[in-house]
Amino acid sequence: VVYTQSEILQREVYLFERLDSANREPMKHLKAICFLRPTKENVELLVQELRRPKYSVYFIYFSNVISKSDVKALAEADEQEVVAEVQEFYGDYIAVNPHVFSLNLLGCCRGRSWDPAQLARTTQGLTALLLSLKKCPMIRYQLSSEPAKRLAECVKQVITKEYELFDFRRTEVPPLLLILDRSDDAITPLLNQWTYQAMVHELLGINNNRIDLSRVPGISKDLREVVLSAENDEFYANNMYLNFAEIGTNIKNLMEDFQRRKPKEQQKLESIADMKAFVENYPQFKKMSGTVSKHVTVVGELSRLVAERNLLEVSEVEQELACQSDHSSALQVLLDAARLVMLYALRYERHGSSQLPALLEELRGRGGTDRYRKLVSAVVEYGGKRVRGSDLFSPKDAVAITKQFLKGLKGIENVYTQHQPLLQETLDQLIKGKLKDSQYPYLGPNTLRDRPQDIIVFLIGGATYEEALAVFNLNRSNPGVRIVLGGTTIHNTRR
Repeated sequence: VVYTQSEILQREVYLFERLDSANREPMKHLKAICFLRPTKENVELLVQELRRPKYSVYFIYFSNVISKSDVKALAEADEQEVVAEVQEFYGDYIAVNPHVFSLNLLGCCRGRSWDPAQLARTTQGLTALLLSLKKCPMIRYQLSSEPAKRLAECVKQVITKEYELFDFRRTEVPPLLLILDRSDDAITPLLNQWTYQAMVHELLGINNNRIDLSRVPGISKDLREVVLSAENDEFYANNMYLNFAEIGTNIKNLMEDFQRRKPKEQQKLESIADMKAFVENYPQFKKMSGTVSKHVTVVGELSRLVAERNLLEVSEVEQELACQSDHSSALQVLLDAARLVMLYALRYERHGSSQLPALLEELRGRGGTDRYRKLVSAVVEYGGKRVRGSDLFSPKDAVAITKQFLKGLKGIENVYTQHQPLLQETLDQLIKGKLKDSQYPYLGPNTLRDRPQDIIVFLIGGATYEEALAVFNLNRSNPGVRIVLGGTTIHNTRR
């Protein structure tokens, strides 16, 4: 995710082995660099390795804080004195985008309570992020969420226990960690997306920057799995937040540029200078060829799936349910899709004329199983009005109603992207210093006097790429503010 294998090769690292591989041969002429999480299993594997070392020297790096007892166990196992270095490099999380991280955790809670193992892992990942960014933050959390309060307390305990590690240079305005719960906005993960990165994750799935294209009809062998990384792919970096229509235009421009640069079949290599120019340009041409093939394939498959699943029509109804309040028209155009029924159930949970039972019967009549009925109930149980700490759909006060009315007069630029995640409003209020302490209290007696500048927001239950786009735009429109978004996972509707 952070470093490609080819980049590591350039650093003269030629062999990649797992510590738990049973049949590794001794190679005393090589030095070993070990990078691992400080879990009991990994420490035990390392102890076994040091008792019978296969390499001449070991440089050991842990991705998080290691206990003194584990360091002692390693020292006792190092009878041959092969360990040259032990350090903590705080990378116990997945850096997804420059402003987004994930812990790759699914199912972090049991009902409304933390799974103890997942709480410990989330605390470790979040504190590793703080240490890597050199931040000792003030903490706010969502009052309506017991898991948010519990995580805030666990992070605070680690900061207190490891106070020497968190003794960073003080800034004029302390950084802020805001812990939220996915249940406050169960709508956003259900919506189809129309920006490049979000569409790829929704329709194809992004797993550690890798895309599985093996099910694409007629796919070539070298494109069965591709990597999408803004670090190494200029086209992706420039287009990841653009909408699908713009991507189509930019793919066309990319192909035209590629055709112009393509070496002519009859290219003459008559002189040493000709040969030198060809050799110098060939790697760049080959890289561009790979980029073109990859993105043409990905965009082509996205287009096929959009047409096959009628996603334009489905998305229009999703946006209508998520953003509009005309109940009768929403009911008339409701499509046969379980996700739409979920959105309807959340939107009109307590509406006097709710037709949810009829829609569930319609879903059953068109082939929907009882599993879908249970999923609809589970979504309402998870993110319904009883649970939410904020009003996800309609503005409460006159000022908010006026703003919505004026927004409506201006018109909507794109019917498929009307929806704005709740997180955008929450962060906008936070940046302006208007986020209510009564709904998002501070942990402890201290509060911020000034507007926050360094903000880390973490979503228990997972973030989305729509929210990543919202944070990207907030960072761009507020030059003095730096926001990092994280979550236990990055959602699509299959997760």
